[in-house]
Amino acid sequence: MSTFNEGEPRQRLLKPVSGEKRVTVMLAAFEGWNDAGEAASDALKRLHTLWGAKRVAVVEPDEYYDFQFTRPEVRFTSTGGRKIKWPLTKIARTSIPGADVDVILVHGIEPSYRWRAYTAELLAKAAELNVNYIILVGSLLADVPHSRPIPVTATCDDEELAEGLGLEQSQYEGPVGIVGILNEVALLAGLPTVSLWAAVPHYVAQAPSPKAELALLNRIEDFLGVPLDLQELSDDAQAWERGVNDLAGGDPEIASYVRQLEESKDTAELPEASGESIAKEFERYLRRRGHEQS
Repeated sequence: MSTFNEGEPRQRLLKPVSGEKRVTVMLAAFEGWNDAGEAASDALKRLHTLWGAKRVAVVEPDEYYDFQFTRPEVRFTSTGGRKIKWPLTKIARTSIPGADVDVILVHGIEPSYRWRAYTAELLAKAAELNVNYIILVGSLLADVPHSRPIPVTATCDDEELAEGLGLEQSQYEGPVGIVGILNEVALLAGLPTVSLWAAVPHYVAQAPSPKAELALLNRIEDFLGVPLDLQELSDDAQAWERGVNDLAGGDPEIASYVRQLEESKDTAELPEASGESIAKEFERYLRRRGHEQS
């Protein structure tokens, strides 16, 4: 178990490249197949608000979407007028206060067409913005209990970065969404990429999924080494869990199924109940406390 001195800044996992003083990280999430419970896209929306990110570019939708499937929407403006909202991929930038980290936030909807061209356009934007690393954020439905910590899998297919972060390469084979395609294309382009996937309990798959969103943001916090004010989200996650408890308690069949998942989870993780998870939580506590006192 690592030791930490109170007030000592948390070392981020992603470092500036040689010769640079700042690190630029692109965080990307896409609504649709890669976004169970909307946990991934909600995580990026929250970061956009927390950091006051400003839009710097968009990927126009005309070449990439079937508008009969991903329909534009009509919205009223603040002046009472009407405006068409197109399914843009929005790219925003922010510099995190008190840290030498710049973040590029990419939020869009999984496209219908021309995925190779779409990912090439995103990587061109990354090059223009001097991105050093990409963190891809997704969520998937899984056989996990809502009453236990939400698992987040972190993988990296760049051998040097994976070794430095202590991550494994993905062993997944099967259908992929735009997140998987972007990961492969970034790897071919030589841009180190980490993928984060939160497991959302499949029996409560509807959005929002604040507990999964919180789990993703905790991992992002670890990689960037910056404090995030997540108290409101933590409260929402606890309220969500209590609500699911009440629903499960009213259905004996679901309650029995949840108990089976809990027993399976607890048995599988018993040998892993070491100091590592405690250390990570303690790091987050010190980082946030130091931020509040500064």
